[in-house]
Amino acid sequence: MNEMSAKQWQSDGDLAEETKRLVVATEAMMAANAHQSDGIENVRLKAIVHALPDFLYVKDRDSRFVFANAVVARSHNFENAADIAGKRDFDLFEFEMARRYFDIEQEIMSTGVPALDMEEIIPMPGRKPMCRLTSKIPLRNDRGEVVGLIGVSRDITERKRQEDLRRGQSALLEMIARNEPLEMILEALVLLIEAELDGVTGSVLLLDRDGTRLHHGAAPNMPSAYSRMIDGIPIGPKVGSCGTAAWRGKTVIVSDVLSDPLWEDFRGVAAEFGFRSCWSAPVLTSQNNVLGTFALYSDTVREPSEHEREMVAVATHIAGIAIERKRVDDRIYFMAHHDDLTGLPNRAFLKERMAKTLFQAGRNNRKVTVAYIDLDNFKDINDSHGHAAGDEVLKEIAARMVNCVRASDMVVRLGGDEFLVVLVHQSSHDAGIQRRLRELQKALTRPVILDGTEFPVTSSIGVAAFPAGGNTPEELIANADQAMYRAKELGRNRLQYHNRQRDYCVDIPLTEEEELRQAIVADHLCLHYQPQVAVVSGRLTGLEALVRWNHPQRGMIPPGNFIPLAEESGLIIPLGLWVLNEACRQAREWQDRGLKPVTVAVNVSAKQFADPDFAGHVHEALERHRLDPRWLELELTESTVMQDVDKAIGIMGRLHRLGVRLSIDDFGAGYSSLAALKTFPFDRLKMDRSLVEALPGDKTAVAIASAVISLAQTLQLTVVAEGVESDAQLEFLRWAKCEEAQGFRFAKPLPPGDVVRMLK
Repeated sequence: MNEMSAKQWQSDGDLAEETKRLVVATEAMMAANAHQSDGIENVRLKAIVHALPDFLYVKDRDSRFVFANAVVARSHNFENAADIAGKRDFDLFEFEMARRYFDIEQEIMSTGVPALDMEEIIPMPGRKPMCRLTSKIPLRNDRGEVVGLIGVSRDITERKRQEDLRRGQSALLEMIARNEPLEMILEALVLLIEAELDGVTGSVLLLDRDGTRLHHGAAPNMPSAYSRMIDGIPIGPKVGSCGTAAWRGKTVIVSDVLSDPLWEDFRGVAAEFGFRSCWSAPVLTSQNNVLGTFALYSDTVREPSEHEREMVAVATHIAGIAIERKRVDDRIYFMAHHDDLTGLPNRAFLKERMAKTLFQAGRNNRKVTVAYIDLDNFKDINDSHGHAAGDEVLKEIAARMVNCVRASDMVVRLGGDEFLVVLVHQSSHDAGIQRRLRELQKALTRPVILDGTEFPVTSSIGVAAFPAGGNTPEELIANADQAMYRAKELGRNRLQYHNRQRDYCVDIPLTEEEELRQAIVADHLCLHYQPQVAVVSGRLTGLEALVRWNHPQRGMIPPGNFIPLAEESGLIIPLGLWVLNEACRQAREWQDRGLKPVTVAVNVSAKQFADPDFAGHVHEALERHRLDPRWLELELTESTVMQDVDKAIGIMGRLHRLGVRLSIDDFGAGYSSLAALKTFPFDRLKMDRSLVEALPGDKTAVAIASAVISLAQTLQLTVVAEGVESDAQLEFLRWAKCEEAQGFRFAKPLPPGDVVRMLK
């Protein structure tokens, strides 16, 4: 019997080698038993079988145990392996489980086909179920008849636990990579750790920005009343396990909360909810700054096992990644939606929030008043006292406006010396709104005093109210803008309400639009060029072309004061085409004069890039001015190319075939994604000034900038840092191996004549 079946199963390629050996040994032992042999070989076989860590047993055709080794006997609380003989699974397991085992075994014995590597879940009283990998093989006599079966099982609980843990960790990291909400990530983390351990409840607390209090992060199985009681708890040297862990920055193990002095002020709370021990570890950043805590609570007095300590370490590591990523994302979002100088919300923030504000106002029958504010003669301050003084005046004015509004209102810096104040009424009437506007105007009229110097400040304010003055954000802001220009026409330093008369509403915006249109046609524009230099050597590597409007009455107007108008009116396409041609013409002129060739970079707007003829326009400009394409670089923002990815890839492919270089501009200013770098054929990456200006003092900015530079170099992109103004910033960029930089540290945007001296 043993020889025949052993040969049969040894030929089965799916049967594990170890299982084969067990089958051979068991059959040999059963054959010896059948002949009532007590020889040395049989005794040795029995000793081996009973010493095995795996479950090994033999059953007859009725699924009764004929033999089982010691492991099987112990699992069913039998002292001797012989005691299990004659029993069936119905004597050992719940009926449904026993029925399932019986049906499987009967099918194996009736068909003669083994069942290999079956995963079985075995309930274990008082602890987590056991997972076994089982093979059941028909047992045949000398005539080849099936007379029973041999079962071999291995405890794979630990292996499955490790697999589940790895899958759980991978899922959490994928959630982090997908930017899923932090609350969901932390809750999934707590559930993963709780599923891994017995008899514990997990909790994550987050340290606030001030670093003084812990707030609820995630505790899906914690009594909600307890979570509310500890939400906002201060950190300190004697504030339970979590408050103390956050205070020390080290793990705190409390085996008995009712006697440990750290819990002296919280014993009543712990007793109320049945907690007896609590182990808390700080969640740390990569620089070991505390972000929060991860804690496990138990209802028994004890210290954590080694495995529980390992799980806490896993949890704090993953929580640290998730929380730090969220803070970086929040920082990037803030920088993208707030003005660098004043900290006020910017146009991007306004666009995102204004529609929602008007929708809620319409639903609740409330009014919204918009005040468009332009500082009178602010240019004189910049010209007479320098931009540094002008910046300080703007910051003071911004602070005054913020102090004049409620929490439900909004103050936005549109650019330059223009601001927008959005006042949300508490009802449908105008009670008090005029008073608030006059208070705002009065606050702005007070002189600003800096270092003993008094700067007189006045403002022209245009006002429009929703819904009478406009039903959409664009209409409302445009009408307030018109009213502001009317205030300037009437003598400045005044507050002007929007007039519903058609001639007034139409004439004013068209005047400025027509002026810009004429400026493009009549060449009242000019380009200044800001040098780009090698960080290590200071060698000139390129120039960025920046447009200016040489207005006959208002003088040289910076782009921030007319580019938005060009975008809104559609003039951005002819304006961009003018800039492209002028940059190519100037670059060729310098080369014809024998000057050193350098790359000239031109900014491309979203509307210009979306023009179906854009690639053709670039080719025509290069041909018209006989400029080698390698000396032209086009700067595109991520938002521009992400609007229609397939279309963008096609356009960029045509541009690359022309031979021009492409760079991703303002990287780090908004939702900069790795997808943009991997998907599109960029040559260079321009790191936004909002990141650079915080260097090297801001640790978050340092971490982000270092990561951007490293990532770009991995993707073989040249990195250009924008807005470099100090030696400290330059030194950091050298240390971080950033290749190129531009900014006032090297030179402001220069007229063509000044560039010639540099090229010589």
